[in-house]
Amino acid sequence: MSNKIKENTDNINKEPDISLEEAFDQIENVIERLEEEDITLDESFKAYQDGMKLLAYCNGKIDKVEKQVLKINENGELDEF
Repeated sequence: MSNKIKENTDNINKEPDISLEEAFDQIENVIERLEEEDITLDESFKAYQDGMKLLAYCNGKIDKVEKQVLKINENGELDEF
């Protein structure tokens, strides 16, 4: 596994509160790794698991933000989304 991708996927377990942009970058790195020809089956399984953890993190973060978004109702008042 290349050092850059290993460092990024290692951060999944170390940094529970990374930005969505950082998580998306790490997902891209996982995809790049999975597309490499020299990846072993064990490495591909680990990269897949890391990618799934990142996707779950992103989904949770997006859900949290969606709940905080406010919308304006027909009376001009703010309602939580």
